Amino acid sequence: MNPLECYRTYIAIKNHFTQKKYDFHKYNGHVKASLQSFYKRKDRFWFEKMSRTKTEEEIKNFFVANFALSSDPQTLWIGEIIKSGESNYLKWKKRIQSLTYMFKDECDIIFVDGDLSSFEITGSRHPKLVKLYLSNKVSLETLVILDKLLHFTKTYDKKLVDPIWEFTSMKIKKYSPFIYIDVKKYKTIVREYIQ
Repeated sequence: MNPLECYRTYIAIKNHFTQKKYDFHKYNGHVKASLQSFYKRKDRFWFEKMSRTKTEEEIKNFFVANFALSSDPQTLWIGEIIKSGESNYLKWKKRIQSLTYMFKDECDIIFVDGDLSSFEITGSRHPKLVKLYLSNKVSLETLVILDKLLHFTKTYDKKLVDPIWEFTSMKIKKYSPFIYIDVKKYKTIVREYIQ
């Protein structure tokens, strides 16, 4: 991958996580970015270094990790990625490598009553599941996996009309295509918790 392609991957992943209509997979990561605009950037040397040290897949995962772990992808600045991006990427890789273990640990918190009560909405208040995520007791990866299994975001999108849920819902949906799981395996895990 050359430096311009690396820069385009950055823009494509950023657009994916920050724009409702842009889909990295649908458009195959295609974005408009000219060589002239790239050479005007002060940080182009960082993209050049990255293109020499990482594979195409690693570059994509690097940016996915940084936007997924960001508290607000809209405000994530390239300077922050340059400064702490590698450490975020390493944390993300560890989480992905221990995904099943982390999911089981977090299911212990979610399914403490042995049922689906953590998913229930009372009035217009956030369900326990969302509160656990917002308090950093449950990871975004676990929400994505549970949504792949139980499709709760569709219901929440209809019943919860507030900016916090809308932001969380978009983050789940945008991150979901990058989390690859064996659905049968994770369904079996969830069944162990529900009585």
